[in-house]
Order: sequence, then C-alpha cells, then structure tokens
Amino acid sequence: YATNDSYILVPYYLDPTIPAHTLVINRNTGSLVLSDRESLVPNSNTEALTIFGIFGVIKLLSGEYLIVITGRERIGRLGKHDIFQADQFRILPFAKNNFRLSGQQAQDEKRYLSLVESLLKSGAYYFSYTYDLTHSLQRQAQLGDLGSKPLWQRADDRFFWNRYLQSKLINFTVNNPDQDLSDFILPVIFGFVSISNARINNRDIIFSLISRRSRHRAGTRFFSRGIDDEGNVSNFNETEQLVLLDPPRDGRIITSLEGKIKLSYVQTRGSVPVCWAQITNIKYTPRLQIMDSPNKNEAVRRHFDEQTKIYGKQILVHLANKTGYEYPMGEAYEKAVKQLDDPRLNFYHFDFHHECRKMQWDRIQILIDSIEEELIQQSYFHSEESENNNVVYKSQTSVVRTNCMDCLDRTNVVQSALAKWMLTQQLRSVGVLSNKERIEEIGDFMERFRNVWADNADAISLPYSGSGAMKTDYTRTGKRTKQGAAMDLQSAITRYFMNNFMDGSRQDAYDLLLGNYEVELGVSPFIDNRSFQVKIIPQILVACIIFFLFLYMIPKSEFAYLIRLIMVIDFIAITFLIRYIVVHGTDFVNWPCLVPPSYRHYQWNNATSHQKIRKTRRHSDSEHGEKID
Repeated sequence: YATNDSYILVPYYLDPTIPAHTLVINRNTGSLVLSDRESLVPNSNTEALTIFGIFGVIKLLSGEYLIVITGRERIGRLGKHDIFQADQFRILPFAKNNFRLSGQQAQDEKRYLSLVESLLKSGAYYFSYTYDLTHSLQRQAQLGDLGSKPLWQRADDRFFWNRYLQSKLINFTVNNPDQDLSDFILPVIFGFVSISNARINNRDIIFSLISRRSRHRAGTRFFSRGIDDEGNVSNFNETEQLVLLDPPRDGRIITSLEGKIKLSYVQTRGSVPVCWAQITNIKYTPRLQIMDSPNKNEAVRRHFDEQTKIYGKQILVHLANKTGYEYPMGEAYEKAVKQLDDPRLNFYHFDFHHECRKMQWDRIQILIDSIEEELIQQSYFHSEESENNNVVYKSQTSVVRTNCMDCLDRTNVVQSALAKWMLTQQLRSVGVLSNKERIEEIGDFMERFRNVWADNADAISLPYSGSGAMKTDYTRTGKRTKQGAAMDLQSAITRYFMNNFMDGSRQDAYDLLLGNYEVELGVSPFIDNRSFQVKIIPQILVACIIFFLFLYMIPKSEFAYLIRLIMVIDFIAITFLIRYIVVHGTDFVNWPCLVPPSYRHYQWNNATSHQKIRKTRRHSDSEHGEKID
C-alpha cells in the first residue's frame, strides 16, 4: 500500500499459520519498521498495488526509491520449487516531489531514472521464494548448517545481482536482530533459466539450464574487459545443466515427476584474466591493448585461487586465433598461467576458427578428445533423495573455463558441445541410455537441447554485446548454414553501432544499479565537455547526407548540371566529415559518464593526445596489437 507518508508491504503466505509482519517504510525519513498486520487500516487515500518482491532501494539526487517487482512469469518447477522471471518493475519515490532540485539536478535525476529503467527492462532477472538460484546443486549440498539460513544469507555473493540494492534491508536486519526483514529480502540472479519436461527411452526427465552472471566487473563489451586488482574478470558466467528424474517406478503409480535423482554439470566462462582493453574508436576493429599493471600477477593469482577454491582444478580452454589480431591474447594468457606455476591449472589453446574453418564445426570433437581424460576425472554432481536424507554419489571435481575474445559466440558452441558429451555420460550412469547409446541419437530431445543452449547463448550475449549470439544456427541445428552466416552479419552490424554509440550509457546503467557509482550532490557527471566542433560535426554530417539524397531524387531539368555540381561539393564535404570522425574516432564514441574507463586518456589516433606509448611489434598484424607499460 502507498500513502502520502509511507509504503506498507503486507506479505502473503500460502500457509496461513505462518505469522506475518508488515514492513512499513517511512517516506519522509526512510526508516524501516516491522509491525503486526492488524495495525494496517487502509483508507481512501491509500493506493493498493500487488507486488511479487522487493528488488531493492536506490538513492538518487531527490532521495531514495523503492524498486519492486510488479510482473512475473513462472518458468517452471525444480522439484518442489517454483522458478520465476521478473518481467515488470515499478520505481516508487520516497520524495513526494523534486521541487528542491535545481534545473540541472532535475535533468540529471531523469537521466539516472532512465538508466535504471533501461537495465530493468533489458535484463533477464530470475528468482524463487524457496530455491537458491545463486548456487549450483553441488554447492547447495555442501552448505551444511548454512543451508537452513534465509536465502539472502546463504546466497553466492557473485550472483546475488541485486545485493547492493538490498543493502538497506540487509543492514537493517543485521543491526536490528529483533526486526528481521529476511522475508522481504529477495535474491535475484541476472542470466538465463530454462526448465522443460522431456521423455527419453520411456523415462520422464526435467531438463534445465541456468546461467548466472557475476555482478563483479559487469558491463558492456568494450567497456568491461580483462581483470581488476581483486581478481574479478569481465563477463563471468556460470552455466549449470541440470537433469531431474525419478527412479524406475517398479509398478508404482506416480502422478508427477518428483525429481529425486539430481544430475548437474557446471561450466564457467570469463574474460581473459590479464589487464587488457579494446579502445572503441569508430573503426570496426578497435585497437587491442595489453597493459602492464604492477599488480597483474597478484590479480591473476587471486582470480584462480578463488576459482579453484569454488570449483576445483581448472581446465582452461582458450579459443582465440593463434595468428593475427587475437594472437597477443593467447600469448599473454598462457604466459600468465605459466608464471603461476600452479598444477591445478591446465591450459589448452584451441584455435576455433582455424580448426573449424570452412564450416567444419564437427571438428570441435578434436578439442573434446584432447581433454577427454580430464573430463572423465572431472565427473559431475549426482545425488538421490531417499526417505530420510539426500545421498551424494558423485561430485564434480574440476571445471572447464572457456573463453574466446568476448566469451560469447565461440564459447557458446564449445560449451554446448561439452554439455552434450557430459549429458551422455550422466544418462548412461542412471540407466536412461544404454552404454552404447549417445544423446545425439535421441532426435526429439536434441532439438530441445539445441534450442535451449541457443537461447542461453542469446541471453548471455545481449546484455554484454547488444545483440544476440552469433553462430547459433549451428547450436540450434547442428549445422553451419549460409542463412546463419547472414544473421551473424546482421548481429555484427548491430554490435558495431551499439558498442560505439550506445554502450557508454548502458555501462552507466550497470555501474549505477550495481553500486559502482553512488549518486551525490555536486557537479553533474553528464556534462559534455567536448569541443563545439566535435558536438556539431555529426549533425552537419547527417544534414549533408539528407541534402545529398534530396538532390539525388530531384527530377532531371535544365538545372541538372548545377545540381550535379552541388552534389559533388556535398559529397566532398561528406567525405571530409567522415574522414575527420574516423581520425578523431575516440571523441565521437559514447563513453561512460559515471565511471570512465581508466584507459580513456590513451587517445590513440586523436590529434590532441600527447601520451607516449611503447609499441611492441609481434607479427604482421602488429598495427592492431600494442602493449602499454
């Protein structure tokens, strides 16, 4: 309920015996109070609103805002747990108006709200009231006493996407033990969830795929690369493939699938864990930079220490090209791993484009064959529910960490191939497949499998690159097609425009929602300090192009010669303007305003730049690869 002075949240429980407390948020002071439900007396000035959870609280210039989930879609059921996707939100201000803000501040407030709304609308958010979506099945089984704690207390901090927005409620609960708001603190993941029923060899199963995007170092394609000093890498995602089924029925009648047998296989992806960047400069291929940071070795060590602590040994699969533009990345990655000299890390460089050239994508099997022994040793998670407890028969002891340049297109193809291989092993172990059968032979299921993995690829790609994933025609059909190549061209064009002209604002949205930037009164971060000519040139270019098209469409007349002359002059102007934009490309890129990248002062091809850069020539394509000390 919303009143002039407060927001009153009344929980609804399916079990009426559960004692319910009402959360009252004072709009004037921002204070939180738990009270009895009976104390609420709605009146004519009260607005009633059905919500499905609190996404969090964010502070902007005019004060705090309550973000609530107002729409949800039930994705499916994992065992006894319903899983939902949040698809509608509402942002409720604590302040009754913005009168105390100046004109610039009011304008900035609208900009901040627009950033929040854009990420809420474009993101894929999933939650459950009873199931911990932040943890894999194996980690859930290892929680011990922590497993009985409220969801927010046992959630994996990496994948608790709205952790920062829930800080107000969490801090209040921690500081006021007698005022426990745990029932109102809802962990939400950002990623992908698919749950579907299938039938294989007369056995009913639930097939699910869950991808969890890390909230650390999250962002967009060219503004979030590599590793930070804490060991967090960009675009880190954990993908878990689950299969739930029941033991053979032995004549018993079971009306629904309970999912007593649980199978899980986890893979990870993340940016190459070295300090690197690709500086957007209007050109299609940005200049590649590998930076020498004084803390680079420690950052890499922190990254893999955390990864091995969580997942065990690391099978590192690097899919970038071994020649040309991408070569320095493989070299830097392999060097970083060798310097660690850690027996828990095994590095494999599989040149995807070379090995699978001319659409021979079945050659991914070469990679699987090369790591097959490690995959067998790695195993997977397998548990079964009995009457009294949950028995764990197998645990996954390592993980395949796959990456290409973006950790998107090539990574998706390889991860789906590895998941398919492991699924065969899992279903053989529980008797769904015979020892000689492979999951590829089950045509109906494979169509579902491919589509789910392709949908997952798109869901991971869109928030990072601005477009769906490439190469999904192979993921969906098992074949590379010319139509798929045409779709990839469309995605490439979309990415170019998004990455150069829109990703700065998208990065701002991530930084604002995740707490990397906290709003304070002061100088506006959105003030455009570029020169007048830089601001006006794109507008002049558009006007010249429109004028050229207008002249082109004029019917022939006695002024044809004059029109052609003007068109030539206009064309020369267009050429000059485009040339200027290309030469000064970094000035025309849409850069983040809230947390500008640390490398922005390296203006590679900007005439105003006087940074001295040491270039390291490596190969014939060295104009694309440079190293910064």
